[in-house]
Amino acid sequence: MRIFPYTFLAFLFLLSCNENNEQAQEIDKITIDLIVDRFDVAFSEATEVNLPKLKAKYPFMFPEKFDDSFWLEQIKDTIQQELSTETVKKFTSLKTEEDEIKDLFKHLKYYFPEFKTPRVITTTSNVDHRNKVIVTDTITLVSLDTYLGSDHYFYEGIQEYLRADFNREQIVVDMAEEYAEKFIFQNNRKRLIDDMIYSGKVLYFKDRVIPFKTDAQKISYTTEQLEWAKANEAYIWSYFVERELLFSTDTKLANRFINSAPFSKFYLEEIDNQSPDKLGQYIGWQIVKSYMENNTVTFKQLLNKSNDDIFNNAKFKPSR
Repeated sequence: MRIFPYTFLAFLFLLSCNENNEQAQEIDKITIDLIVDRFDVAFSEATEVNLPKLKAKYPFMFPEKFDDSFWLEQIKDTIQQELSTETVKKFTSLKTEEDEIKDLFKHLKYYFPEFKTPRVITTTSNVDHRNKVIVTDTITLVSLDTYLGSDHYFYEGIQEYLRADFNREQIVVDMAEEYAEKFIFQNNRKRLIDDMIYSGKVLYFKDRVIPFKTDAQKISYTTEQLEWAKANEAYIWSYFVERELLFSTDTKLANRFINSAPFSKFYLEEIDNQSPDKLGQYIGWQIVKSYMENNTVTFKQLLNKSNDDIFNNAKFKPSR
């Protein structure tokens, strides 16, 4: 009788593994017809002669408020030419990215049968890093000039913590985040805990739709930053609880613990410079994971659950 609990746990583990394997097989069977459309290449080769054909093929890329003379100036602009040259040189092939995007879309189709594969179009955007990926129901735009590598000279003058995400490995992660924002119910976010749990939902969404990416990649951490967060999880949680920050509506808390930054701001000299940013997101992720482990809730149901429901029923205990 003494070994029964361990036998039962082993049975549950094997059952879970079998379910995961069956799910993975079902997802793998899904067919996705995907072609990444290289508008960036087409525009780099545009001339006055073929511009009308280019506009006919990509009408949504040419707002009507600009006439042909504007686009011809863009084609001849030396900065635009340099952007195009560097982008095409870096992305001679997108085979790896295409495979990852296809995997993302398979997972989205599995969880959301209504999902329709969009037209994926690559472009340049004068390094508009605030809009690296734009997702609509029918089109997904990817600005390749924001993924040339964190050390590329185009990014001089941009803060280092932002440049860290300007790598091609981040493309499918950014796409997953944009889709998360489309599928997750947008609760009012006035308190720190609201931002934490919303961020936790986004990261858990990534767990489900891009399981082939590491946890560090999902939250845009280095391996060392993720290990720091794990090692200090109990301290971070106690800091939030003891200072009554979880239910605070102080708008400054998002910049301290949710948004991208050089580091999180505990206002403690011995901690701040060592800590990674987004620790509120990290803890929110652990809360959501705990909620899913301790409640009979489907993935789709989670996306519509209120922040209070998740927080009150997560039974979250930080690792020590």
